[in-house]
Amino acid sequence: MCACRPRTALPRRTSLPRNDGGVTTRAILVRLGLGAQIDPEDIEELTQLALSAGTRPVATITGGRERPDPRFFVGSGKADELREVAEAQEADVILVDHALSASQERNLEKHVGRRVLDRNSLILDIFAQRARSFEGKLEVELAQLKHLATRLVRGWTHLERQKGGIGLRGPGETQLETDRRLLAQRVRVLTKRLARLRQQRDTGRRLRAEIPVPTVTLVGYTNAGKSTLFHALTGAEAYVADQLFATLDPTVRRVRLAGGTSVVVADTVGFIRELPHELVAAFQSTLTEAREATLLLHVVDASHPRRDAQMAQVNRVLAEIGAADIPQIVVYNKIDRLHTAARIERDSEARPSAVWISAAERTGLDLLGQAIAERLARGTRWARVRIPAAAGALRSRLYSSGAVRGERSLEDGSMDLAVELPETELLALARARGVQILEMQRTDAPCTAAEGYLQSSVSASAAKLS
Repeated sequence: MCACRPRTALPRRTSLPRNDGGVTTRAILVRLGLGAQIDPEDIEELTQLALSAGTRPVATITGGRERPDPRFFVGSGKADELREVAEAQEADVILVDHALSASQERNLEKHVGRRVLDRNSLILDIFAQRARSFEGKLEVELAQLKHLATRLVRGWTHLERQKGGIGLRGPGETQLETDRRLLAQRVRVLTKRLARLRQQRDTGRRLRAEIPVPTVTLVGYTNAGKSTLFHALTGAEAYVADQLFATLDPTVRRVRLAGGTSVVVADTVGFIRELPHELVAAFQSTLTEAREATLLLHVVDASHPRRDAQMAQVNRVLAEIGAADIPQIVVYNKIDRLHTAARIERDSEARPSAVWISAAERTGLDLLGQAIAERLARGTRWARVRIPAAAGALRSRLYSSGAVRGERSLEDGSMDLAVELPETELLALARARGVQILEMQRTDAPCTAAEGYLQSSVSASAAKLS
């Protein structure tokens, strides 16, 4: 008869405590200036994060240090102050606007007697609340588990090896080893599931490449107004709220510009300073919408006092995911708060580089559509392409788009088409199976496709820009 080891559950996840009965979680916010003064905007952003997570900030503790304290991060004196304030305010959780090590988080929790979440854990918790799609939930869980794995460093008091005895001789397995093994197993399961979902998403992108249509992806700092702009451009329903990370799952819709050019518009998750690396790694499939876009619309809150710093942070994340070289149009949103007029700014080559709009007031959307059409039309090429006889669907869609300028049937049944397409679309067409580029030259005429290649779930009437 063998002695069976009891089942061990996964270690606790890093998340906010949930109160029942509709009671709001009371939070204390902590922000230190490490070798510099604290920017009030950092405190405001931490407050918005706390509100987005569903907590109610009841106190804010600030301070200054040259370097973090190795034990508490905030120092022993500040830790004592934090404990007193937490008891006086009856706080449920401490939110620290810094990345804490496992030991610092554990020591501060023990000293204060309250749950402690660092910045990374707080953002992960918000993502866990916002995820709606199956893929998004898996990506968030994977990011949480990878973050939790960094916390498994002598974090429990029950890590002694199992004691020997009759029938139980041997070193056994420590609780830490058990937790690591369970975490690793779950990570492998999630990784496999996400790999299958990403393969399906990649298949959709390949079909989009074979039947080319420009993809315009909205990127920007969180709460810059991307979802409001997405709704204004496409007419598609999108969750819009004045909170950080209101949108998590990507949404893709088709839009027909005023000149007739059809594009696919994708809304993506917002970026933020010090975005946890676990999220960047886990959301590769989501961020691929930005990496494989034809044009990026970098949406910026024009009224924000730190808009330049936010733009730099977004560009750093784009560089991290390999999207730094994709053409951009900066969209300065919320000009209604600045009481300024909508306008287009151009670079030294007369290309539209920035557009000032108000998505909420629907001001300047015609200028934005014009700028998008101009950027996509630049580099338009005339070409002769040979497509196989079996590619009748591709020929039909090229005709319906208005891109065909002439056709000649060849002896083997294939077709020699003269087409006029933007450079990026023509290159995508060249990658389609059996397609050959016979001749190509640049033209200054804009692409005036009257119909999109990609079918959309949004009605045409709701997806037209004027």
